[in-house]
Amino acid sequence: MTGSAVAALPRSVLVFGASGYVGTHLVPHLAAAGLRVRAAARSPKVLEARGWRDVEIVAADALRPETLGAALAGADLAYYLVHSMAAGPDFGRLDLEAAGNFARAAGEAGVRRIVYLGGLVPPDADSEHLTSRKATGDRLRAGRVPVTEIRAGIIVGPGSAAYEVIRDLVYNLPVMVTPKWVQSKSAPIALANLLDYLVRLPALAETAGGIYDVAGPDYLSYEQMMRIFGEVVGRRPLILRVPLLTPTLSSYWLGLVTAVPTSIARSLIGGLKHDIPADDAAARRLAPMRLLPFRESVEAALAAERRHEVAARWTEGAFPFRQYRHDYAYYAKKAGGSADAQASPAAVWKVVTSIGGDNGYYYMGFLWWLREAADWLAGGPGFSKGRRDPEHVRLGDAIDYWTVVGVEPERRLTLNFGLKAPGAGILEFELEPLPGGGTRLVETAYWHPQGVWGILYWVALAPFHRFIFRGMTRAIARRAEALERGARAAGR
Repeated sequence: MTGSAVAALPRSVLVFGASGYVGTHLVPHLAAAGLRVRAAARSPKVLEARGWRDVEIVAADALRPETLGAALAGADLAYYLVHSMAAGPDFGRLDLEAAGNFARAAGEAGVRRIVYLGGLVPPDADSEHLTSRKATGDRLRAGRVPVTEIRAGIIVGPGSAAYEVIRDLVYNLPVMVTPKWVQSKSAPIALANLLDYLVRLPALAETAGGIYDVAGPDYLSYEQMMRIFGEVVGRRPLILRVPLLTPTLSSYWLGLVTAVPTSIARSLIGGLKHDIPADDAAARRLAPMRLLPFRESVEAALAAERRHEVAARWTEGAFPFRQYRHDYAYYAKKAGGSADAQASPAAVWKVVTSIGGDNGYYYMGFLWWLREAADWLAGGPGFSKGRRDPEHVRLGDAIDYWTVVGVEPERRLTLNFGLKAPGAGILEFELEPLPGGGTRLVETAYWHPQGVWGILYWVALAPFHRFIFRGMTRAIARRAEALERGARAAGR
């Protein structure tokens, strides 16, 4: 190792914020290293969808201190990977509150080390995104538990917000009129290298209380990164710099050309007026490894997507649900509705799995017909009707122009959209038994847009989505109730 003192291997590791980008990859990385891993997030359903083996899943929220004790109990090492950028303009205050709660709870639980993934901070940083990440580390260090802070800049891997902005810009804009911040430089790091640092640095006793920059071997401007990404995927965007476009103005049009959540993209752009170098000499000395150049990092990220196994249900960025297309956005647009039925999951499931064919879609049939007609006129399968069985479904079944890609009886049905459109769509039905009896039905549409046209397509349909899915779930609930009443009457 270089002679550094090695800490005792932790018996139990908590990954707090396991549903986020880094956490999603860190959990299986730690499990593969033979550690006992507990994964925590606000919504355990998101974690259950990952299909991790030998990983304990718990629900916890740093803004609800009463949930932290159980998550931290027995953990020797706790990774703190949460941030509140998606919460909007108040994210800085929320980050500090969450970090303070976590530090206190970790001390009370007897945690031996906290590992915090922060961001690289230039000396002249003044954006809230950059200063908030630094302040979060300070708040964690104010607790009783020693903290190892690892600071990274752009992480190169599918799902990393900064990487996805670069991907969307290159794929969606053959000509870019860009602000001067594209000349700002940063030190990107490959996801694989970051994961190795996150495992190896905290294993050293001397890193307790330390702050370590980590980075790849390249120091590049955003324009250089976009050009290199373009070369890897066979695109050569024309990049024209316009000094009048400031980061603030740029953030307003970003929502039109990238599917990265707007609040996150705006927070990222706020820090792009700075060069963000990394002083990673200490990290390289303590944990020597081969650091991937940016080009190799991009190639590895694209290869990782191609290796993605077939998923049984939708998860953010899953390559099969993007039709195995790198140019379909990683982050999905979402719409949905829900309804409670005074009926058993079996009755609701029977109605859900009878969708399509002669039964139609239970609500606003005329709007469904209009969409099908538009597709048919464009040469698509819009008026394709029929199914293998009127009630039962199995993987691979065609239901009109949908394909069944996930079936969990009386729990979840996942359908792949087959009409012509600039992007990939998934429709998912989830059933949940209610404590007092009955069933909650949640219907969610996910849309991975292909470029600007894909985003505009989604925006154009948004007014219809607002009431179609609500009405559709209510109609299914009422049918299930009627079905169960009829069954009870017939049994008398």
